[in-house]
Amino acid sequence: MGRVGGPVLSRRDGLRSALGAAALLALAACGGNDDEPSGDESTGGASSTEPVTAWGGEPQNPLVPTNTNETGGGKILDAIFAGLVFYQADGKPVNDLAESIETTDAQNYTIKIKADQKFSDGSPVTATSFVDAWNYGALVTNAQLNSYFFEPIVGYAEVSAEPPTAQTMSGLKVVDDNTFTVALTQPESDFPLRLGYSSFYPLPASAFTDIKAFGENPVGNGPYKLAETGAWKHNERIDLVVNDAYAGGRKAKNGGLSIVFYASLDTAYSDLTSGNLDTLDALPDSALATFESDLGDRAVNQPSAVFQSFTIPQGLEHFQGDEGKLRRQAISYAIDRASICKAVFQGTRTPAKDFTSPVIAGYSETIPGNEVLSFDAAKAKALWAQAEAISPYSGTFTIGYNSDGGHQTWVDATTASIRQTLGIQAEGAPYATFAQLRSDVTDRTIKGAFRTGWQADYPGLYNFLAPIYATGAGSNDGDYTNPEFDGLLKQAAAETDADASQKLLQQAQELLFKDLPAIPLWYSNATGGFGESVSDVKFGWNSVPIYDAITKQA
Repeated sequence: MGRVGGPVLSRRDGLRSALGAAALLALAACGGNDDEPSGDESTGGASSTEPVTAWGGEPQNPLVPTNTNETGGGKILDAIFAGLVFYQADGKPVNDLAESIETTDAQNYTIKIKADQKFSDGSPVTATSFVDAWNYGALVTNAQLNSYFFEPIVGYAEVSAEPPTAQTMSGLKVVDDNTFTVALTQPESDFPLRLGYSSFYPLPASAFTDIKAFGENPVGNGPYKLAETGAWKHNERIDLVVNDAYAGGRKAKNGGLSIVFYASLDTAYSDLTSGNLDTLDALPDSALATFESDLGDRAVNQPSAVFQSFTIPQGLEHFQGDEGKLRRQAISYAIDRASICKAVFQGTRTPAKDFTSPVIAGYSETIPGNEVLSFDAAKAKALWAQAEAISPYSGTFTIGYNSDGGHQTWVDATTASIRQTLGIQAEGAPYATFAQLRSDVTDRTIKGAFRTGWQADYPGLYNFLAPIYATGAGSNDGDYTNPEFDGLLKQAAAETDADASQKLLQQAQELLFKDLPAIPLWYSNATGGFGESVSDVKFGWNSVPIYDAITKQA
């Protein structure tokens, strides 16, 4: 996660302010939030008994929170699980299962959960449910994709060693049924802000009996639950019903949620406009020019915390060492981002200026080195020529992408820009499904560059950098490593002053612009729409609809 999809300026500024406030809330130690609303302010409207249908994609893996880092599975997990906090539509964190999250030094935290919380099977949600889930996610022998998120906790080094020298993290202690403590290796000022991300969800004791089987029929504690055993029909859909055991701030105002896995965005859009689909949070290229007129006030086009790029693996031939740096820079200069955003995306994308998102506090479009994101054919050719002097390039430069996600047009435009500017062969390498692409990326069997991006896990600048580019991070798909970059991340995480932390993260991005572990392309707006039979539809800060708030007419 994340999850590796005409903007109004005042809306953008307002959202940036809200996310800045969220970061400050975390810095202030996230106390009881007694004066905060119990739920999202968008959840007005009467409850309905009709289920909502939503667009989605086949998850890559069984539905285990610590092993899901892509949007298809992430949507489902966020619907069927509840964490210590959740994020409102504007990104503001609100306590969900947490009664309080307290610290005096940003390093040692005491977390109290609300009493009498239950999983959908009736078993209790206790402090142990969190501690056991986090320990499972961190243990190296469990090979969880999101294990990196537990790295700040004391004892992670022991459980992540190969072989591990401990089975559990010593920094997690259960005090009583409703209380546990977390000791970090250093102060981490935004640690409370992260706790709404799915890696930190609790698990019932039954999950550990057979985790693979559990992932096929997960038992959660969120606003929805699986309609029945086998409700996940692979490559088709998953049907969820309301979980009456959930008592948090995201109580569903509809009769359920059915997420349909479409092989084509064109088909999904057709279903939306014909009344056979209620919400769609992505658009086919064919609809970008017309969706606002097609849907009227049911169209959505707003800034979101989504960053798009493509990654060239560090070990790819001709892309290592000094030669690799030159070729990465040349390719970046060869891409006419502004023209692609206008011609392909019809203004629903904005050319990137950094590695994060304009809606996140600390964003800057003036980071030294970001001129490499501008289109400069002469510069591109000169840099490529310098690389040729080191070692002549042969073959075809490819960008892997999933055909079920509406990416072909922009990949074709991007590779055409590279091809025409540098005079090399460049083309897309399509995969039928997102799951197939991600499998090759995860297994490191992909033979070229590949589409990447980031939908933020939580509203913080750090989240766009550490999980993707830190050495050994769970979503570091290109295997980038730079000790200086890692050091700046560590300093930023320990900094208790928000402005100082953001400046360190901007310095870290200067290194990324030199090394280009990924080639930034553009920021995505949340684009899509909803049907005539649903109301109270709002897309969140991370571009995903707030499903539990939607009401539907019979």
